[in-house]
Amino acid sequence: MKRRPQYGKHAADSPSRRPRREQRDKWPLSPEHLAPRTFDLPEGPLPEIVVKSPTRSVAIFRKRVGDYGNKAQHGDVVQAVLPSGQVLGCGLFNPRAEAVLKMLTWDDEIPDANWWQARLKRAVDIRSELALRKQSNACRLIHGEADGLPGVVVDLFDNILSLEAYSLGMFQRAEAMIKELMYHTRAKHWYVRSAPNTLQTEGYDHPGHASSKVPAKCRIEEHGLSYEVDFATGHKTGFFCDQRANRLRLREFCAGKTVLDACCYSGGFSLNAIAAGAKEVIGVDLDENAVAMAKRNANLNSGQPRFIHADAFAYMRDMQRNGKTFDVVVLDPPKLILSRDEADVGHRKYYDFNRLAASLVAPNGILVTCSCSGLLSTPEFVKMVTAAIPFARQPQLLALTGADADHPVALNVSETEYLKCAWVRL
Repeated sequence: MKRRPQYGKHAADSPSRRPRREQRDKWPLSPEHLAPRTFDLPEGPLPEIVVKSPTRSVAIFRKRVGDYGNKAQHGDVVQAVLPSGQVLGCGLFNPRAEAVLKMLTWDDEIPDANWWQARLKRAVDIRSELALRKQSNACRLIHGEADGLPGVVVDLFDNILSLEAYSLGMFQRAEAMIKELMYHTRAKHWYVRSAPNTLQTEGYDHPGHASSKVPAKCRIEEHGLSYEVDFATGHKTGFFCDQRANRLRLREFCAGKTVLDACCYSGGFSLNAIAAGAKEVIGVDLDENAVAMAKRNANLNSGQPRFIHADAFAYMRDMQRNGKTFDVVVLDPPKLILSRDEADVGHRKYYDFNRLAASLVAPNGILVTCSCSGLLSTPEFVKMVTAAIPFARQPQLLALTGADADHPVALNVSETEYLKCAWVRL
């Protein structure tokens, strides 16, 4: 599912290589635009941005917006109005982004300090009600649009908050959000980082920052297994909580089996296969740091999967040529569709990856195939998997799952249903 980059010296046609993107904005915003902000609004009326036609989309793109002059600054809370003067709602403004407005509220509701505090508390309360802490001491606290806070995600790893901002306005308010979340949780430390490609998508670039004396690593527990979270070399917030339930479910299929974990990252699926009593487990990833972390995670737990630093696509192609098969193949590639412009190329890469993975599944074996591309809908994903598997293999869809409950889906934002996991018997 992974959102991690895949680079290397392997064949350029490998789907595990992240597609290139052109840089629209060569120069990042100047540092004063990145200064931290509080939740307080300035006195007086909010700057107005005219939206040409009614919409309930959280992201309002440039083509839907009229002239906005220079009253609104980068990251400001603004009021969106229709040409008639009717108030649409309030959002975060960034003229450097394609989505120049990310809506926070609708109609006459104003996102003042009380609004932010209530929105953050509600998100924390929902996670507390899910009783996830019985399963793990790692949890997603804020899941962007699904929690009414577009452009930011926050995970809690033991007592460390890890925030990743996808929008300029949220990056400016990151420390304010962290402060509020620390009040509602046991967190003592924090990290703030920008998502990949914010220079292209939002026009700013920042290496991130952290609280004083924050540990570079921490250890978390999940379903009886231990994992290291390395904030320096780990991707995104440091660990992928979204696959929690799927990692546990894999155990149902692995006792006494041979397992291939393609794009294994830090070894989560591999370690659960070992915990279930698999007789052989091989994890493959092109990211050298991820493989090193997977090996450290194996040392924290009983059983030793074999982790290999290699391009997963090239490795599977070698296994295919050698006639090697596995009882269970887990395919969890990086995000292969980064924008709508890349949809067709990404579809082909997912198809190629799945066709190759299916060829390595032994008769009556299981293919667990995932996609973390929000722009690939669940029906499209199932259709692609079906097409990639030869009809003669008689595929049976046993289950179709997604992210765990701390990653809710906003029904009005289809991209929040980003994680798809198909469990297919061949």
